[in-house]
Amino acid sequence: MVKYSREAKNPSKACKAQGVDLRVHYKNTYETAQAIKGMKLKVAQQYLQDICEKKRCIPFRKYTGCCGRTAQAKEFKMSQGRWPVKSAKIILNLLRNAESNAEFKNLDTENLEIQHVQVNAAQQGRRRTYRAHGRIGPYMNCPCHVELILQEPDEAVEKAEEEEAKPKKFTKKQLAMRRLKVGGAP
Repeated sequence: MVKYSREAKNPSKACKAQGVDLRVHYKNTYETAQAIKGMKLKVAQQYLQDICEKKRCIPFRKYTGCCGRTAQAKEFKMSQGRWPVKSAKIILNLLRNAESNAEFKNLDTENLEIQHVQVNAAQQGRRRTYRAHGRIGPYMNCPCHVELILQEPDEAVEKAEEEEAKPKKFTKKQLAMRRLKVGGAP
């Protein structure tokens, strides 16, 4: 059994998917995951398709260094955004995997919502590059782990009316304070 960082509130109405040591940039995948958090499954899939076609962008909120500006980011009240196609395709595959897990559990895929997305940096891959004067420098890559939990939203239940108001219990100190307020200072 694989360990997730969080469990679903109602495991019978939730499905999971996870990718380990994915060969995509951690920072791009983090921003992509944050952009789809809280979306419905079908809406998120359509959004990621639009990113692959460069019709919409991913707003970069955390890792903004040297990130260019685009007018498409105005949709999110941001100015910086990019189109991380590889990250979008990887997360799209994870969503497809979660959807098939949901169908296996007989859940309503039209109603699923992305409740939890987490991206962690994985161990870096090490290669070498050749520098001037016969030196060798590192040539690292930054893969990541991604986990998703999709869940059907809970139905709203109206609060039942209270028939009897329970008498409030007060301590001796609270009763003394009340007597003091009512009667005034002695």
